[in-house]
Amino acid sequence: MENNTLAPESIWDRKIYSGTWVAPAEGGELHVIEKASGETLGVIGQASAADVSRATRMAKDAQREWARVPGPERGDVLRKFAALLPDHADEIAALTVRETGSIGAKGQWEVVMSVREAIEAANIGSEPVGYMTATSDRDRRSFAKRVPVGTVGIITPWNSPFLLALRQIAPALAAGNAVIVKPDPQTPICGGAVLAQLFEAAGLPEGLLHILPGGVETGEAVVADPLVDLVTFTGGIRGGRQVGAKAGELLKKVVLELGGNNPYVVLPGVDIEAAASAGAWGSFFHQGQICLSTGRHIVHEDIADDYVAALTKHAEALAVGDPRGDVHLGPIVNERQAANVDRIVAQTVNAGATLVTGGRREGLLYTPTVLTGVKAGMPCFDEEIFGPVAPITTFASDDEAVALANDTAYGLSAGVVGPDLARAQRIAEQLHAGIVHVNDQPVLHEVYGPIGGVGISGNGSAWSTLTNTGVFTEWKWMTVQDEIPAYPF
Repeated sequence: MENNTLAPESIWDRKIYSGTWVAPAEGGELHVIEKASGETLGVIGQASAADVSRATRMAKDAQREWARVPGPERGDVLRKFAALLPDHADEIAALTVRETGSIGAKGQWEVVMSVREAIEAANIGSEPVGYMTATSDRDRRSFAKRVPVGTVGIITPWNSPFLLALRQIAPALAAGNAVIVKPDPQTPICGGAVLAQLFEAAGLPEGLLHILPGGVETGEAVVADPLVDLVTFTGGIRGGRQVGAKAGELLKKVVLELGGNNPYVVLPGVDIEAAASAGAWGSFFHQGQICLSTGRHIVHEDIADDYVAALTKHAEALAVGDPRGDVHLGPIVNERQAANVDRIVAQTVNAGATLVTGGRREGLLYTPTVLTGVKAGMPCFDEEIFGPVAPITTFASDDEAVALANDTAYGLSAGVVGPDLARAQRIAEQLHAGIVHVNDQPVLHEVYGPIGGVGISGNGSAWSTLTNTGVFTEWKWMTVQDEIPAYPF
């Protein structure tokens, strides 16, 4: 690595990564902006459809050779990658702060999680690839095995660009695939350049990983390219629908992890302080800009006043400012998103909700906000906010709590907290969500449990040690007989 510095601008300045760093075919550029200051961090290349086509051809050739490499040796590349991360944790975290607006602790958390993602993905290379089937209606040997899908097109978001890219790149490579990554144009350094340099250092053969920054047009080219066999998309509902529609038209395998409007059900008898602390984390961590964020606090009416008071205390104790300093919340990612949060809160108050605290914006900075009296039909109840806002709705019975929690087209994550585990679990079992946590809030990310949603939150759980092999491989059935059997004609 150049001067032992991770992803120096000199290697990616006005370039894309396609086997190595090269100028884009049509000279496209993306200006990378620091979220807190608005300053330009640098200019990276923007890939065109021609760049995508060149990359997929290179990837197809490289993948054939990579699939022949013994699985444990493929896994060793991932283990080397994981070993490199701790030495560069501070650099990765600092870049994450500058590109995404997250605080330093969140950047460090991404690195820690990424180490685990890479280590667990490496084990895919050591898994059994198939088995001999137990039955057949003839005297034949019958085999079924998992084979790589081929070339995987990965479209990633801006909110956790390093981790959410790696959790797909790592298992895809370990399973024997090549990878085309289209990072979000707001975060192509953490979500692209850093990953490319680390995989080079880990010994990944040339041509297996391509980093093609760009906007909608670049993403469309990745989805439509005939040499891309599987498309994964993590992002918003609108983009996910477009990717899903195009992939479906082309009969391609597609994995979608989209947004969430996640309920947090607070039952009577709960430890109010603990519940409010978890609730604050669920709504305010990373400015609420996580698909798993708590979108609706559904609180039993008997404890609502106490819960509101405790949550408000937590909200008002949080410092908001430049994430390079000693603060809890940094800026919203861009002006459009900050204005949308402002709109949602204002319209909800105009509809009859009460603003308890927060609701103030200064540029991209938004104060942690608590709203009470929120009902179905109000924007803060119906919409994914993606900002540091905690709307509170009360309920009288468990059936009402379930009905309120399920009153959404989303179905990503949920939490239920209370002292009676049997009661909490009965409610949890009825929630329409791909992920439910009892006695925890909805923002919980691990590599082991399947992550994904139902409804408009996506097309099922994909990312985990349980599911990664199934996502990035296909079944191949083969039979062998000593002689050609006789047929009636």
